[in-house]
Amino acid sequence: MKVLRPVLLASLFTATRVAALELAPPFTDHAVLQRDSAVPVWGWDDQPGATVTVRFAGQTKQTLVNAAGTWRADLDPLPASAAGADLVVTRGNTSITLRDVVVGEVWLASGQSNMEWGLHSSPKLYEVEKTKPANPLIRHLRVDHAGADVPAAKVPHSGWQSATSDTIGAFTAVGYFFAQSVSEKLNVPVGIINASWGGTAIESWIPEPVLRAHRSWPALQRQAQEAWSQWPERYAAQPGLEAAWAKAQEENRLHGTPVTMAWPRPPVGPGSGFAPARLFNGMIVPFAPYALRGALWYQGESNVGRHRDYAELLPAMIGAWRAAWPQGDFPFFVVQLPNYEGWDKEVGTGWAYQREAQAIAVNRTPATGLAVIIDGTEPDDLHPQDKKPVGDRLARLALARIHEVRGTVDSGPAVQAAAREGAAFRVTFAHADGLKSLAPEVGGFELAGPDRVFHPAVAKIEGATVLVSAAAVKEPVAVRYAFRNVPNATLANAAGLPAAPFRTDDW
Repeated sequence: MKVLRPVLLASLFTATRVAALELAPPFTDHAVLQRDSAVPVWGWDDQPGATVTVRFAGQTKQTLVNAAGTWRADLDPLPASAAGADLVVTRGNTSITLRDVVVGEVWLASGQSNMEWGLHSSPKLYEVEKTKPANPLIRHLRVDHAGADVPAAKVPHSGWQSATSDTIGAFTAVGYFFAQSVSEKLNVPVGIINASWGGTAIESWIPEPVLRAHRSWPALQRQAQEAWSQWPERYAAQPGLEAAWAKAQEENRLHGTPVTMAWPRPPVGPGSGFAPARLFNGMIVPFAPYALRGALWYQGESNVGRHRDYAELLPAMIGAWRAAWPQGDFPFFVVQLPNYEGWDKEVGTGWAYQREAQAIAVNRTPATGLAVIIDGTEPDDLHPQDKKPVGDRLARLALARIHEVRGTVDSGPAVQAAAREGAAFRVTFAHADGLKSLAPEVGGFELAGPDRVFHPAVAKIEGATVLVSAAAVKEPVAVRYAFRNVPNATLANAAGLPAAPFRTDDW
């Protein structure tokens, strides 16, 4: 795994160096603007009081540069358009022209490595996708790794790029397949702003004032201070650790040699994203208030073991991001972690509790959705290469819940009720049309009695219900499904979407 060096941001809201007529980070050639919504266009200029004019798609908007050197003009809602047009911004004799600007759906994709994962890192998928014709309806902007101590106004990035065989390798694979599905169904441009950083925990993506209000703040602050004190020696040792890690990974790939060292997490220091609030400040804030349809979130691996905090921090993060964009509760879709053997092999439930925390957070938060991928086929890989089902299931959420595309199933079976029937439990499911097992026998169910010891159970599908029993449990008090790191999850509906993991106990 290549560890990218972070960028230390010097341009901050509190001290932005103003140049002559400059546009904010989201505005480059090939940009996608959000349809059917007011579109803020903003930037900076070194002449306070001067008039700035924005022209696009027959609209002309004017505004003044304020005393701080900032200006903003809002375009009226625009219909979708795949025909690239010029967006022209002028102040006096100075002019900036953005070419090939289209109007469609804009999504902010964020999280850690599984969201950052580039399409080129999934060779089988990449070889197929790069043989396809260029698709100007799919566009992508990759944000550079950048941590900041206070909210930043600017951040380095790739600029908007259209999907071609030369560019898609660097696209977030999840975002690419999401955009592909949405674009094919709606026939409109889809733009993905990819602001993600592998290995980062959720607290890096939450503003400090929000974190300070949470009970975990003292511990987070203490950890960050300790890590900062170790920065000089850790920074000096990092290149050697990275080389050793790369060698260990290669030996594992070639010869199956077990990897005994931990991934050398980059040290916390100047520009690091591995500290509270740093990535919200450095990689999210610079894009507000760019008009969005919603956000996609694939993160949580680095918070396994802290699931109780996560169930509270994820709703807090969603609220903070929505507060940064003046457009209400925009949709926020979360990828539930896949089946993975994890780091607690003896217990084997750490990832199950984290998945539950994600589900709790989504259920607590309006205008959200959960993409369940417990049926993944790479349980021994922290970075499953097949990202297509992930993008497709996120797209189902968008198509069904936002665009109301008829016939789009956006959920697998979800537990609705569980009641004891003698020595068994009957579990009733919603979204259970065509409830079935993808294997000869229904797997993944467990029962426990008053002793709280769970035993594998036999499950029988009866309509939209499953009758669960276990010879070893005569007096069942709790039932679980797929509540293991790597469960034998076989239950699905007619659409082939997997049943979501659940448990009825609170142990």
